[in-house]
Amino acid sequence: MRAAAPCGYTWAMKRLCLIHANCQGEPLVDLLGAHPDFSRDFETRHIVNYTRQPVPAEDLARCGLFLYQRLEAAWGDLASDALLARLPPGTRRLCLPNLFFLGYWPFWTGKKGFDYSDIFLDALLDRGLSDREIMHLYLRTDPTRYYDLAAIFRKSETREREKERHWDIRLTDFVRSRFREKPLFHTVNHPGRTLCLMVAEAVLMRLGYPPLPAGAREAFADPFAEFDLPIHPGVAAFQGLAFLPEHPRFPVYGRDMDLAEYVGCYLACKRLGETDFISFLRLRAALCG
Repeated sequence: MRAAAPCGYTWAMKRLCLIHANCQGEPLVDLLGAHPDFSRDFETRHIVNYTRQPVPAEDLARCGLFLYQRLEAAWGDLASDALLARLPPGTRRLCLPNLFFLGYWPFWTGKKGFDYSDIFLDALLDRGLSDREIMHLYLRTDPTRYYDLAAIFRKSETREREKERHWDIRLTDFVRSRFREKPLFHTVNHPGRTLCLMVAEAVLMRLGYPPLPAGAREAFADPFAEFDLPIHPGVAAFQGLAFLPEHPRFPVYGRDMDLAEYVGCYLACKRLGETDFISFLRLRAALCG
């Protein structure tokens, strides 16, 4: 039971902030919660959109702030327009960026059935080549012999700019101008610390709050740092990535791997017929760490 309010003071129930987003909503919850004024005013709840987590009617009914990544009509009751129509009158709403970037990983594909599928590696596997042959072709030949990297990047950027038309926070120009200088993403849809902070700061500014306190910014740990999808050296050369050392190693669930070791894991998992590559990598890191 809630204690009685002090004389002359009335308890004010916090308003509900709903964040309807993919995994990029997780760091936003943490950063908004670290802001003393925002956390005073709002209780924040993250509802994961891509898993089709239901949005409770009672949450929509008491929602005072709706932060969302746009979902089109094909999502049915979870489509953004459907949810926006159910919000109470006067509810603030901001469309968040749904950040996605192929600039470091042009061979990534969202094909179902295997995490972080790679079209280049899969094409080599489909040719019936040995691991040694695949390693040589993948690691030591110029990928522009097989793929039009510039066209892949242009298509990806065009798609992001189409999506961005709906966003209240636009970061595509920043990503385009800075991605060579510092690593802005860990995987195609896991932004790094810089972008997570930029999204949170933009939300706060849009709502009229002061910036995050310096202490909160400093204490914010990179939320997706346990796994960096390795970058192909041919892609790094093509893009002119200034931040990669000559022989880079990448964090993979507790173990640093170079690209050759990662590719070895990929091929082993594929040849075993396993589909949960993330669990395979975690197990390999644990056994070899």
